[in-house]
Amino acid sequence: MPLKTLPPLSMRDRADDPSGFAEAIGDSYRQFGFAIVRDHGLDRGVIERALAATKAFFALPDAVKRRYHITGGGGQRGYIPFGVEAAKGAEKVDLKEFWHVGRELPDGHRFRPYMPENLWPAEVPSFKQDVYALYQALDALGAKLLESLALYLKLPPDFFVEAVRDGNSVLRLLHYPPISPNPEGIRAEAHEDINAITLLLGAEEAGLQLLTREGEWIDVAPPEGALAVNMGDMLQRLTNHVLPSTTHRVRNPSAERAHLPRYSIPFFLHFAPDFLIKTLPGCITPDNPDRYPAPITAQDYLLERLREIRLM
Repeated sequence: MPLKTLPPLSMRDRADDPSGFAEAIGDSYRQFGFAIVRDHGLDRGVIERALAATKAFFALPDAVKRRYHITGGGGQRGYIPFGVEAAKGAEKVDLKEFWHVGRELPDGHRFRPYMPENLWPAEVPSFKQDVYALYQALDALGAKLLESLALYLKLPPDFFVEAVRDGNSVLRLLHYPPISPNPEGIRAEAHEDINAITLLLGAEEAGLQLLTREGEWIDVAPPEGALAVNMGDMLQRLTNHVLPSTTHRVRNPSAERAHLPRYSIPFFLHFAPDFLIKTLPGCITPDNPDRYPAPITAQDYLLERLREIRLM
């Protein structure tokens, strides 16, 4: 009988038994597309300061927040107002607003054409320092998890190092405002993520669910302080669906909790813009023939998907 809950995995086991941890996290991804990771080593103070900056920004008047919305920017940086983003194929928009932070690159970097400048709200003086510190911490943690995935896939441990170096990763600060008892739509409609892997802080608050292969919605409920980490479509494509990008959603709260906001912070770890997403030979078998014979760069794939979710 398939498991109905995700067992938390400890990063301490990764240090003590790299192969055992790789097998455990790979098996979790293969079955669920998700894993729960605890003992991850992220500094609690860094997380709390970023969350405080997040709440301070979303508490600003709507007119102030909208000064940081870039029309025609594909939602890549700055503020994306409530009711803009929709899941692929969804009729209704999601009940959320969010802010995007990307990688800070030096002048003249070859990826500058693909990565817009960050915006930093002047109304929250510590925003840049506090939020970008979390960006860097999650970026480093994501690299460790990818090393374990490389081990699981029987690849060299450093396989993903160049693939994600200076990649187009995005930190999303998410605010789901209080809702009416009978809202139009839900906080986040069923969807899959575009990127390689997503590291999610704030999933302890009820609402996040994944769709199992058996067609059942189950709660993703990490212990306090743990991360939910899920596969994205880019890695699903690279692995020929050996590691699936699982459908997930954020359902609406119960009527008793509808007056409460919800905050979460996902880090969408992307490949470098010029990384060629070409099916791994080891993931092609007679029972699993190559689904993607035509490779695509990470940048082209990203643009294709941003159009599908109405951000471009």
